[in-house]
Amino acid sequence: MNPLLLVEDLSFSYENGRRIFDGVDFTLKGGDILSIIGPNGAGKSTLMNCLAGLRRADRGRILVDGADIPSLPVDQAARLVGYMQQTTSIVYDYLVEDVVLMGRAPYISTMRLPGEEDRQIARDAMEQMCITHLARRPFTELSGGERQQVMIARLLTQQPRLILMDEPTSALDFGNQQRTIRMIRDLSRRGFAVIMTTHDPDHAVMLGDKVGTIDREGRFLFGPADEIITSETLSRLYNTDILVEYIPSFGRKVCGCT
Repeated sequence: MNPLLLVEDLSFSYENGRRIFDGVDFTLKGGDILSIIGPNGAGKSTLMNCLAGLRRADRGRILVDGADIPSLPVDQAARLVGYMQQTTSIVYDYLVEDVVLMGRAPYISTMRLPGEEDRQIARDAMEQMCITHLARRPFTELSGGERQQVMIARLLTQQPRLILMDEPTSALDFGNQQRTIRMIRDLSRRGFAVIMTTHDPDHAVMLGDKVGTIDREGRFLFGPADEIITSETLSRLYNTDILVEYIPSFGRKVCGCT
């Protein structure tokens, strides 16, 4: 079976010649979760931008369902890849139902308004995310956790095959961080492939499945979470002493500084 996502020999440098990452290789199938971790400035967001087609890599291939993402028109790429960036660009007081409906943009021509089918898809997404009660609320009046749920509902409305989330737990309180982790697991169960960047290795442990690391030299390491999340790997990655131990009462590993 062909992978849903194929990333092959991907490399990216800025115009000044500074290499961000090199030789990134991995594959994902539907339902897979990949957590990408690494220090500040290592290139996690840049890699996500390349996967979303917002930046063009120096070398390599990115195929989603066999389609070359960098070469596709924006609307066609958006039917395959949904991207939730660290900060939202929504500054106007659009109603939540309208923000969610924006996810249908890749399927609607310039001169056409959303139809009933589009609106039903948006309503279904809001129901799945349990935010129907927010439909008539202005987006700008929502809490951080509520905004996160709305943006995920917009991704569901977009109906991509691959979902990218750049630091989805940043600026969220502990409870909303846990809810976001549960949401990502649920997206996986529905057959989406999900890639998430995070500053917290514990989130990668909680999600399990696959982990990718980017270090300050741009080296990319990919593999099962149990093999990647170790004291040795994390200590080297973050240049500090980190202890990773299995806690029976938690039923998983826990990461902490020594």
